[in-house]
Amino acid sequence: MTEYKKTSLRVAVTQAEPVWLDLDATVEKTCALIAEAASNGARLVSFPECWIPGYPAWICAAQHQMVVVLGFSENRHDSLYISQAVIDADGELRSARSKMKATHMERTVFGDASAECLSGVTETAVGRVGALACWEHSQPLLKYHTYSPAGADPRLGLAAGRVTNLSRTYAIESQSFVLHTTAVLGPAGIERMKTQNSMMMATPGGGCSAVFGPDGRKLTTDIPAGQEGIVYADLDFDEIIKAKSFLDLCGHYSRPDLLWLGVDKDVKNHVREK
Repeated sequence: MTEYKKTSLRVAVTQAEPVWLDLDATVEKTCALIAEAASNGARLVSFPECWIPGYPAWICAAQHQMVVVLGFSENRHDSLYISQAVIDADGELRSARSKMKATHMERTVFGDASAECLSGVTETAVGRVGALACWEHSQPLLKYHTYSPAGADPRLGLAAGRVTNLSRTYAIESQSFVLHTTAVLGPAGIERMKTQNSMMMATPGGGCSAVFGPDGRKLTTDIPAGQEGIVYADLDFDEIIKAKSFLDLCGHYSRPDLLWLGVDKDVKNHVREK
């Protein structure tokens, strides 16, 4: 794993449209966006929830010495899961997790994760990186575990989905930088998925990618909701120390003598021998 000792870091947050339901073309677009972010000096790039329908080609991260956080639809044991991977700058897969609980209509397609949903934080070349997906940022216990010392206390949190206010809240609660990463839906996607008359995903737009500081401040300028692009932010990790000196929910601002979180990380197999 490459060492990265600087206290500052340039990050890239994509706001783009996948090539809907086309694995090869979306992987190709993913690699192009990684290259673009690297050419603009970023050391980490993030992609939205279920950005591609399958596993990516890991080699692109190593080629550009980038840390990549990628959302994808995973087929595991003939069940589908909303999954996220953290790929380090050397191209190695550092963590892979699935969404703890599929949300609303997602439950008609995707399954619930087991204990692997708790393994979203990992050490990378740019520091500790953690990832949650969309409405997982409304799960108080899951959030607390992720940004607690037990969950490895990330400096960078990745929020994939359109719940902007929850991402800002997570930044304040965790005293971490949060990369709020969203996809764009264009006319081609609506046509491909035939959602013209649906209650959701019937109109173009959806993009609201942003970076939030550990005190909740938005550090980026918005791209129009229907426009593709990449937002960049230069992060100063000393801001985390300043935020924690005021509010540290897992440290001086906690009362574990009164309130604590119990966690069982054992995977619950279908057949278990006593």
